[in-house]
Amino acid sequence: MGCGTWAWGNRLLWNYTESMDQDLNAVFDHCVSQGVTLFDTGDSYGTGKLSGQSEKLLGRFKASYQGPNQDNICLATKLAPYPWRLTRQSMVAAGQASSQRLGGLDLVQMHWSTANYFPLQEGPLLDGLAQLCKQKIAKGVGLSNYGPKRLRWAYSRLSDRGIKIHTLQVQYSLLSTYPVTQLGLKEVCDELDIQLIAYSPLALGLLTGKYSQKSALPKGLRKFAFGKILSGVQPLLACLKAVAAEKDKTMAQIAINWCICKGTLPIPGAKTLQQAQQNTAALGWHLSEAEVTELDKASAACTQQTTQNPFQTR
Repeated sequence: MGCGTWAWGNRLLWNYTESMDQDLNAVFDHCVSQGVTLFDTGDSYGTGKLSGQSEKLLGRFKASYQGPNQDNICLATKLAPYPWRLTRQSMVAAGQASSQRLGGLDLVQMHWSTANYFPLQEGPLLDGLAQLCKQKIAKGVGLSNYGPKRLRWAYSRLSDRGIKIHTLQVQYSLLSTYPVTQLGLKEVCDELDIQLIAYSPLALGLLTGKYSQKSALPKGLRKFAFGKILSGVQPLLACLKAVAAEKDKTMAQIAINWCICKGTLPIPGAKTLQQAQQNTAALGWHLSEAEVTELDKASAACTQQTTQNPFQTR
């Protein structure tokens, strides 16, 4: 299964309004024209009255796009292991619904492992992913929020059914190095020929520099969370700012490029064309080894990190 070399994560439809359609379509068109051809979403993005709305929009955008890289567009979705999804067939039905909304499904992924709270649920759901591929509803399988131990277990189960795991998504950034530095996931993924995908590569905006002062913090829960983290990450933000000035790039572009230099596929989100343009400007160049090392040291020196996803397994 072939997908793009970089990805856009679609996690923005909780506050969706119809007026966003045109802006999001422009984001999609720009990304594809710049070679960003893997688009990641989930069947839980856009709930309630907006059920499946994220997938519907991506399917609509793909169908209407005409231009460079048109034939390389790869749509990926994550199926949530909801408590009521207990059987293989329930996962197949979920995949079929997502495929219909997307207009075709390239990569189907388990949104998170249930090993931390209901391990018996997981096997049948993985079998459902395998069946989606065998029935040619999906072209490949991926996982999300798996640690090395659970990844090896899932790899063995799916291999026994003749299915390869293509990708693994984890929360990874300069402020969330745990999956790689402590769990050693990159080495395991390389061994098993699995592409590691880095979601939240900008740490929910903390690595863009716009929240460098407490007065600029967003409202709500993020204000509380960022306020606790901010004082402990100032050396990293200063390092990012210095490297960005040296490279004539933005802090966000440096943070994204750092993920690329680490051999991961970052999936930053974008709500506006301006954000998308800034993100794609992280392509086509690389930080030097010395700059990566400098950023690594600054990251390790932080006294705070972003909170890990509670579904992340070991």
